[in-house]
Parts: sequence; C-alpha cells; structure tokens
Amino acid sequence: MGETFRAIVIDKDAEGGVAASFRDLDSGDLPAGEVKIDVAYSTLNYKDGLAVTGRGRIARRYPMVCGVDLSGTVTESASPDFRPGDRVVACGGWMGETIWGGYAEKASLPADIVVPLPDAFDLRQAMAIGTAGFTAMLAVMALEGAGVEDGEIVVTGAGGGVGSVAIALLARLGYQVAASTGRPSLHGYLGDLGAATIVAREELDNEQPKPLESERWAGGVDSVGGNTLATILAQTRSHGAIAACGLAGGVRLPTTVMPFILRGVSLLGINSVVLTAARRRAAWARLATDLDIAKLDAMTEEASLDDVPRLAEEILAGQVRGRTVIAVGG
Repeated sequence: MGETFRAIVIDKDAEGGVAASFRDLDSGDLPAGEVKIDVAYSTLNYKDGLAVTGRGRIARRYPMVCGVDLSGTVTESASPDFRPGDRVVACGGWMGETIWGGYAEKASLPADIVVPLPDAFDLRQAMAIGTAGFTAMLAVMALEGAGVEDGEIVVTGAGGGVGSVAIALLARLGYQVAASTGRPSLHGYLGDLGAATIVAREELDNEQPKPLESERWAGGVDSVGGNTLATILAQTRSHGAIAACGLAGGVRLPTTVMPFILRGVSLLGINSVVLTAARRRAAWARLATDLDIAKLDAMTEEASLDDVPRLAEEILAGQVRGRTVIAVGG
C-alpha cells in the first residue's frame, strides 16, 4: 500500500449514468506519467461544473479524477525538464477527460502538458488564472496575430473567468473594452477590471441574427457562442476578428458567410486543450508580463475541495463571478 490521498472521482452508476463522489485513493492507483506532483490548488471552470454534476459527459474513461487544472510541486520526474521541488502548473491537456485531473491531492501527468510556473505567480495565483485565464491569453494572442491593433473589443460572458481575465489583459494592453453581461450587479466589477463600456446581454442575444449589421467591433473574445457569436460577427468591422472559446449559449452558429467574404472577418477558434509545450510556455510567459496581479486578486475567491459540488451547480447557473481557486493540498 502506498500513501492515501483524497479526490473527487467520476464513475458510472447503476443506471448507466455518471456520478461524482469523494474517495480516498492510494498512490499506487495513480496512472503512469512522467511527472508526479503534490497538488496544492485547482480551480473551477464551466467544464468542471458539467463533469461534477454529470450534466455533461466530460470524462471519456472511468473512473476519472475530475478537475481540468492544477498547480503544485514536483515530487518525482522521469523528464529532464523537471526536478523534484519544481513549482509547476498544468491546464487542459485532457485532464479530467482521459487523464486524471486536479481535484486530487496527488497527480501523475505527461511532461508535455506541465509548465514551469513563472516566478511572477505563486501556486494560488496560478489557479486564479487556470484554464479560463490561459484561454483568455490565447484569445488575446490570436487577436494580435490576426492584426487587431486598435479599436473597440467586445468581451461576451464578461463576468465569467475567461471574460474577467480577458478584460484585464486587453485593458492593460491599451484596447478599449466593451463588456457584455446580463448581470447589472457586475457593472462596477467589470469597470474596475478595465471595461470602458457595458453592453447588456440581450442586445447581443438576438433570436434571429442578421447576416450583417452596422460595423462596430474591431475584435472580440466570445465565450458564449450561439446567437451571441452570430450577432457580434455581423457587427464586426472589416478585417476584424473574433476569438471564440465557449458554447454556453449553444453549439449552433446561425450566421451566413457574409461577414467573412464581404468584410473579411476572421473567426478564430481557441483550443486550450491540445497545444504544443512551446505554445503553453509562451502563453504563460505572456500572462507573467501582461496580467495585472492586483486585478487578478480582485477577481478571485477561494474555496475548498468540499465546496466543489455546490460550486459546480452555481457555475452552471451563471452565479459564479470571476475566478474561484480550489484549495486541494494541505
């Protein structure tokens, strides 16, 4: 018997569905991996909410430890890139789906999804960023790569994790940010993060989006999808770009080719799961220089592993603001 540790595990139930539960596991149960880690923190993402509540079939293998993010300290390494004692972070990379994830006190991961934690952050701040902040950084980098240099940038789902970090990043880089939210109580919070204007959610959630509307946005970061994404595409200026990274508003995209061929608008898909190690490190390096730590701390709350089932329900109901760090290790 090895050392025991606590985890949230998804497994199939007697009715053929899936259910999450707390379990005590043995270190000998850990899957094969080049880097073994004592986990300090994880975080809460929309995907985690789907997994823990069973409302989305996130796991592809069972049993599966939930949690798509983690930060912690290396205890063993078969990779020359890491040594015991190194502080590391891992986001996405199929954690919580095919690889045991971060809602456990120990982890064993492939080296190519593990990143040395930049000195700018501590382990808690790494998970205040998590997949949401990592995705926001990838979206900003994609907009830059598409040539979006100035003008008004719309951020949908602004009160969530991706939206909150995206606003802070874009504002610090000098963009004029318009934050879209359906929660009036968040207006002050979004302004403090750097939003210059607030757009009511219903202004963009058109039931029948038009093929084209008056040009407004130089670019955007969309974590909603569906009608909202179709609407902002129709409102995007010539040669603008929208970075799409979410589907809370649905998987259908009711638009036409007109924004793309008449205005040269680019739709940039953001995949934060499958990336090269070099791309992961580049995004974390940018976060270390471009993210205002004071704003990150202002958008962050902390909870325990015991709180995850409750918080999973709340994030799916749109009741979670900003970032929630989950304290995992002692």
